Amino acid sequence: MIEAVGLTKRYGDKTAVYNLSFQVRPGAVTGFLGPNGSGKSTTMRMILGLDNPSAGQVTIGGYPYRKLPNAPRQVGALLDAKAVHGGRTARTHLLSLAQLSGIPARRVDEVLGVVGLQDVARKRSKGFSLGMGQRLGIAAALLGDPQVLLFDEPVNGLDPEGILWVRNLMKSLAAEGRTVFVSSHLMSEMALTADHLIVIGRGQLLADMSVQDFIAANSAGFARVRTPDTEPQLREKLATALAEAGGHVLPEQDGALRVTGLALPRISDIAHETDVRLWELSPHQASLEEAYMRMTQGAVDYRSTIDQKVGLQQPLPPGAQPQMPVPGQGQPGWYAPPPPQQGGQPFAMPQGQQGQPGQPAQPPAPPQGPYGAPAAPAAAPAAPGSAPNPYTQPAPAAAHAPAVDTTKPEDAR
Repeated sequence: MIEAVGLTKRYGDKTAVYNLSFQVRPGAVTGFLGPNGSGKSTTMRMILGLDNPSAGQVTIGGYPYRKLPNAPRQVGALLDAKAVHGGRTARTHLLSLAQLSGIPARRVDEVLGVVGLQDVARKRSKGFSLGMGQRLGIAAALLGDPQVLLFDEPVNGLDPEGILWVRNLMKSLAAEGRTVFVSSHLMSEMALTADHLIVIGRGQLLADMSVQDFIAANSAGFARVRTPDTEPQLREKLATALAEAGGHVLPEQDGALRVTGLALPRISDIAHETDVRLWELSPHQASLEEAYMRMTQGAVDYRSTIDQKVGLQQPLPPGAQPQMPVPGQGQPGWYAPPPPQQGGQPFAMPQGQQGQPGQPAQPPAPPQGPYGAPAAPAAAPAAPGSAPNPYTQPAPAAAHAPAVDTTKPEDAR
């Protein structure tokens, strides 16, 4: 088991990781998620003893990595697939690692077969593709048959067959009772591979929970409703009736309606009562990607200036949206979570929170537009002293945490 307690790493006046505490338990694949510059790679380097923490500690099986006897036979890691001498063959590279750790030479041929590189074992690694380099790095991690495995972007450069192979490999390793810690930016793959998630942003813990709980805590299910495209007046009629029944209705770009607050049978009954034909009535469960984007968008440092126009994230139903005096509030797709809480709790804005110390009072709810959606405010130039733009300014840090600046050395990703 990997355990971090109060883990902090500073580079001069730059804080890469702050007060990070979590556990990675055996028998499950634990996904490690966070935006670029959130401190994932720095955290992994501290786990492996490559960087010393400024405060706190991290242990593997109760011991720091550097105090583990014959650590390569207990912990395997893939952090950089390019960390191979280009003049060495795949077999020579693995053989040198095996000799340094007292691992029998026959194990080299075994892991080459596991990762599918047996046919190119005697070719120099400088001619390997990115995917072949990833396979060689995974082979090096498996060389000592360790009980703890760390992988940083293991599917980078792999084709679909290779991605499926890595997914099955991770699951099989966890099923054997090993501790598997995987960092990745591919949300669709994490949804299929990981059992548990640890999410960080700006070096702080945002969530520590199962995949299912993470999606449920950071998304809202909705019903997708479609009426005949040739009769737009029916869509307007149904939207009005659903809003009067207590539902929250948002139009989608393809003409369908996104409805929350009403069960599917109730939506069907309302359509029948208003004499509106339905072409579609289906439930929708948010994906891991949608839930991840909703949670971490306040911790993203590098954001395109067109994001606020595109509206990639749909707003939550009324009562679930935080009300913050920032430009763009009420626009389609606008959402900004409050600062992360300690202890791995998901974002949650207390209902009716007004006038917190050090914060301006909450403004009244924005006027309602069509279908019950918040009306977009009129465009106006920002006045001096106005609130910062959330798309160009970092989210405020927790009151007890120092400001975190992720413009740090290359290893802090």
